[in-house]
Amino acid sequence: MKGWEFTGTNEPLVLVEKPDPVAAPGTVIIEVKAAGLCHSDVATLRDPGWMKILAKVPIILGHEIAGVITEVGEGVTDFAVGDRVGVCPVGKDGLGPGNGRDGGYADKVLVPAVDLVPIPEGVTFAQAAAGTDAGMTSYHAMFQKGGAKAGMKVGVIGIGGLGQMAARAAVVAGCDVYAVDLSPAARDLAKEIGCKEVFENVSDLAAVAPELIVDYAGFGTTTADAIDAVAVGGTVVLVGMGKLQTTINTSNLILKSVQLKGSVGGTVEDVAAVYELMAQGHLNPTITEITFDEISDGLGRLERHEVTGRLVANLE
Repeated sequence: MKGWEFTGTNEPLVLVEKPDPVAAPGTVIIEVKAAGLCHSDVATLRDPGWMKILAKVPIILGHEIAGVITEVGEGVTDFAVGDRVGVCPVGKDGLGPGNGRDGGYADKVLVPAVDLVPIPEGVTFAQAAAGTDAGMTSYHAMFQKGGAKAGMKVGVIGIGGLGQMAARAAVVAGCDVYAVDLSPAARDLAKEIGCKEVFENVSDLAAVAPELIVDYAGFGTTTADAIDAVAVGGTVVLVGMGKLQTTINTSNLILKSVQLKGSVGGTVEDVAAVYELMAQGHLNPTITEITFDEISDGLGRLERHEVTGRLVANLE
């Protein structure tokens, strides 16, 4: 097998050849058909604080995976060779792909069967890959942590790979969605997917006073401004990790009785819910496809904020 391996902070990914993985009991081997590129991998490359998240180094990155099962280990009964599957990036054994074990920036990957989600008919591999981390994480934060429901005013900060899916899912659920992004292209996208109003600055949300604001950017000031803008008694959910530290107005946090929650990952059920939205035609995220050989350069494009929507490597 070949894959893009991380060797250390501020070191470029290295394209390596390794022995093919072999299915152990309870696992399968997937021929990767699509792998989503995530800003957290950019952070892994640049911020030494991310080293503690990795179970080993060197490691093949990539935690947004969709493909076809080519080998089934002993004891696996719910899946078979030839099945189209996505991979929940939050492993039930605590070892997710790309941080706990070699991930999807490779042509083959070993995955526990309990982390698999069937891909419905009509959902492409690229959509399925984006629907794992980007879809799952955004959906979980919006609905499980944030409690979004019909009729609620919801603010979404960052209409990128995660935010666009969360915003669209909230629109479909009947929420009044107010989006914020510095990028004109992202603001145009927010309008296209049904957001009620679109702003350039988080502070502009104060005029709306959403009951829930979900921060998919997490650049420090975005979270602080969200606390200031959310309604009294409202909830701010932090998902994005653009910056690992911030300073907040504790007076507003306390006097407005704001709930500040962190949200990470999700479950196979969240991935399945996202896939169902895709299969029904409600969710069609903006995706830019690249080749396997362009993965390293693609992370550079993410770092330079040159991508609208989700960047996915097509290995078909």
